[in-house]
Amino acid sequence: MKTFFATLALAAVTGCMICTANPAMAAPKAACERPQRLRFSFVPQGRDIDQQSAFGPLVEELRERLKMPVDVIVPTSYGGVIEGLIAGAIDVARLGPASYVTARKGDPQITPFASMEQVEPNFAAQGGVSSVYYALLITRQQGPYDSVASLKGRVLALADPDSTSGALIPRHLFARQYKLQFDQYFSRIGYSGNHEKSVMAVLNHNADAAFVASTNLSRMISDGQLKKSDVRVLWRSGAIPFDPFVYRGQLCTDIRNKIREVFLDKNALRVKLSLDNLRATHFVPVRDADYQIIRALP
Repeated sequence: MKTFFATLALAAVTGCMICTANPAMAAPKAACERPQRLRFSFVPQGRDIDQQSAFGPLVEELRERLKMPVDVIVPTSYGGVIEGLIAGAIDVARLGPASYVTARKGDPQITPFASMEQVEPNFAAQGGVSSVYYALLITRQQGPYDSVASLKGRVLALADPDSTSGALIPRHLFARQYKLQFDQYFSRIGYSGNHEKSVMAVLNHNADAAFVASTNLSRMISDGQLKKSDVRVLWRSGAIPFDPFVYRGQLCTDIRNKIREVFLDKNALRVKLSLDNLRATHFVPVRDADYQIIRALP
């Protein structure tokens, strides 16, 4: 896959280097990259078509303000987005906190520039809106499991190996808190692909419990896919900084500045429409240091 992404990146970028059939005649590498088209993607959160639709107005605003085509690349996994960023085949992306830390290890120039404050009526510490979220261990309300101890030897659903609340927090903080060997405590652990699928695995009796993001579960409740009373929360993590939007640092400064300006423009109607679609109130600026809490996990 890396070869594919590297080839795609080279074909799509101009201004960063001049490629010729004769390597000896190749021009020296320029200071920054000016792609012919901007490639935008996102880690799987629920149904990809819903995210693609939600980001539609924002993408249109980027196209108009950058005066270049903006392609939306629908992801196959968290890892696919991470690898695409590192290879230069994706320029801007929404990542989870843990997937951002992973991507940054692969390319230190990947830079977080914005996050969201979300409407969170169901699980926020004080209700209303929140710029943080939580990892929740859930099971069926009508099921037999009423404690972490009751889940020993049962089937667990995780979202994706690179998911913060759906894998990393459970395997580290949860396991340490309960002093257990995570992979031995449960009879089987499966990856569903995203948080919504993990919730449905529990409700459909395909898993006994799941670790999911509070924001995703809250959205499903607000959308009427389930009732809050359908699930029982057996464990809740501490606050986790919300998803960062990142861009590749190799992009020319004027492009990076314009991207940031679009996201943080509180008066742009299309930006507001995307925020409404995402159940968010506004974008907020972030920096790498905001995610040190994730990087500090063992």
